Amino acid sequence: MTKAHFKGIIMVIIGAALWGISGTVSQILFQDYHMPVGWLVDVRLLGSGFVLIIAGLIGKERQKIWQVWRSPRMMMSLFLFAIFGMVGVQYTYLASIALGNAAVATLLQYLAPVLIAFYFIIKKRAFPGWVEWIGIILAFLGTFLLLTNGSFQYLHIPTMAVLWGLLSALALSFYTIYPGSMLKKWGTSVVVGWGMLLGGLFLAVTNHPWEFGATHWNATAFAFTSFVILFGTLLAFYLYLASQRYITAKESSILACTEPLTAVLTAVLWLGVPMRIFQWIGAVCVLAMILLLAIKPEKKMTDGYESLERLDSIS
Repeated sequence: MTKAHFKGIIMVIIGAALWGISGTVSQILFQDYHMPVGWLVDVRLLGSGFVLIIAGLIGKERQKIWQVWRSPRMMMSLFLFAIFGMVGVQYTYLASIALGNAAVATLLQYLAPVLIAFYFIIKKRAFPGWVEWIGIILAFLGTFLLLTNGSFQYLHIPTMAVLWGLLSALALSFYTIYPGSMLKKWGTSVVVGWGMLLGGLFLAVTNHPWEFGATHWNATAFAFTSFVILFGTLLAFYLYLASQRYITAKESSILACTEPLTAVLTAVLWLGVPMRIFQWIGAVCVLAMILLLAIKPEKKMTDGYESLERLDSIS
């Protein structure tokens, strides 16, 4: 395994862990402060997007910040990514949390690796290798055990929470695959920054960010909202997308299953939720999946997953 490949793995794990914590924090904001989903999504996209664009203007990619708008085709690609990728992932996931809970929303969202695998099978006739199949199986088994304790009866899922969760899996698949060539050409700050800012402006038409959405505000609500914006959005999404310079979209989607593990540990250590035996077994499965992909020999990686489809063949 090369240093670049290891770097990509670490980036995904950190980003996914921040997502897991952010989901728990968002659930508290929805339940205790009755914060509207659209308002929270809009504020986190606008805030994170603005910071990334400013960082890009003072960094190495400052010339690309404005050059990206000289290409009509790139402009269209950015708008599609912002609406169906950035807004799609965030809104559907948080809507599922608001109507159900973070655990159920996370479980449904992690159908995305299967959708991505089918995408590569259909578009590139590239079938996963045995190591990748084991990783997918461990990811799903671990996620299921973590969030259900081995029984579907443990889940009480409202219909709309299921619908939003399934849409979240579809959006995460699109979000993972679509910006591949954009990231390689323009860089993460440019693509993610404009994607967030455009997505936030799109939502601002109906979800006014200047109208505070919570029923009441205090220092805790402000701190939680700030965490969701800075760490659960800005840093997490940046690390996740930047990792695809070093690893494949398929690997990113599987390694991101670190999110449910973090969500469960956060619930146990922070909220005092008890962990049952099958949930601990699920945690071991997720950790085994991460270790399996980390030590996988580079030469045995499935060739069909080494490169992403170009934007013109996806759209």
